Amino acid sequence: MLTTIAAFLLVLGVLIFVHELGHFLVARWYGVRVLTFSLGFGPKIIKFTRGDTEYCVSAVPLGGYVKMAGETVQDDRVGAPDEFLSKSKWVRFQVYLAGPVMNIALAIIASTVVLAGGADVPKYYSAPPVIGTVLETGVAAKAGVLPGDLIVSVNDVPVPTWDAFEMAVVTKANRELTLVVSRRGTPQTITLTPASQTKYELGAIGVGPVLRPQITGVRPNMPGERAGLKRGDVLLSVGGEKAGTREQITTIIKKNGPKPIVLVVEREGQVLELTVTPQGAVGSSLIGFDFFGGEYAHIDPTFPQAFQMSLQQTWDNSKTIGNTLKGLVTRETPVNQLLGPLAIADLSGSAAKLGWRELLGLMSMISLNLALLNLMPVPVLDGGQIAILALEGIARRDLSIRVKERVAMAGAALILLLMVTVLYNDIARILR
Repeated sequence: MLTTIAAFLLVLGVLIFVHELGHFLVARWYGVRVLTFSLGFGPKIIKFTRGDTEYCVSAVPLGGYVKMAGETVQDDRVGAPDEFLSKSKWVRFQVYLAGPVMNIALAIIASTVVLAGGADVPKYYSAPPVIGTVLETGVAAKAGVLPGDLIVSVNDVPVPTWDAFEMAVVTKANRELTLVVSRRGTPQTITLTPASQTKYELGAIGVGPVLRPQITGVRPNMPGERAGLKRGDVLLSVGGEKAGTREQITTIIKKNGPKPIVLVVEREGQVLELTVTPQGAVGSSLIGFDFFGGEYAHIDPTFPQAFQMSLQQTWDNSKTIGNTLKGLVTRETPVNQLLGPLAIADLSGSAAKLGWRELLGLMSMISLNLALLNLMPVPVLDGGQIAILALEGIARRDLSIRVKERVAMAGAALILLLMVTVLYNDIARILR
């Protein structure tokens, strides 16, 4: 519990600080007087003043704010040059935009650090979505999907990779989908409804890719090393049986006992037969190697390469988030998949237990989500303020105070509804 709370406060604190720092720095750059820089809302727990600005940490850690002099028409204004509304629309646009831009920058930097550490990445992520396994009790089997089918599109949107296919399905739990598959070169149209899985209600249809187990490590002074097994070998068969899942391979080896067994592997395009004598009695015999359930590629990029990969990953994730936000408007994305603070806390705690890289990766994704959500043209969000500035620029006159007040009230009501929804989702997950 303490790990979860600490990780949640760390992730949320960094995201809020970076966002508000963007507004603060650009405002100060253009000579706007900043009255308050607050992490959190409500009663101020810690506060101190430097220059004209009061810096504080407030009781409710679900956001933050930068209060600028003369920021709204309701403020006491004297028309001083250091007041926010005394600045040009171009300056105000940059101040509003700075928060989301800083969150995007944080997402890129965090994912660059994660990628620069290297990783073993499953190859099927970037491979065409050819069906390898179909769960007998899954919705795909009932709809007629067969092993060997190539998924061409989901709801008329092309899915060139497994990653794209999974992202097209995972947000569509209990929503009907139309798949176009290529079966021995002939197009087939299949309609199905993904089932809802896990407490986060992720869509799943019960299929898996074509996988070939690959050795990730060979233990020293064990039969596998003595027989010539090497890291990177792809297992084709074990004891005359096709290499399948981890459980199947382990069972075959344990049943074999201390008798010679033939492993067929693929190494750098060549097929090799290796005879290994496991150590240990029947039921507990071991060869001494570790493996993934599928082939992988080890990435160990330089920092510039990691940065370039991070840019591409951020762009791909932005498109996915954009489609999800669009789906909320068109009702294609279920609102019960939205995550609130309790879910984010749960994810933060789980990531922290796995290590700092996983926590940093989660922070990167949440930061990007926060940036794009804030850019939506909803009043009281940064995107809403930018939209109002754009309308006033096009009309060549400012909107009336009454119109701005009504727009702000509508935006506040929408945000309140969103907060109630995500909190309800979080509580429902806990109860389930």
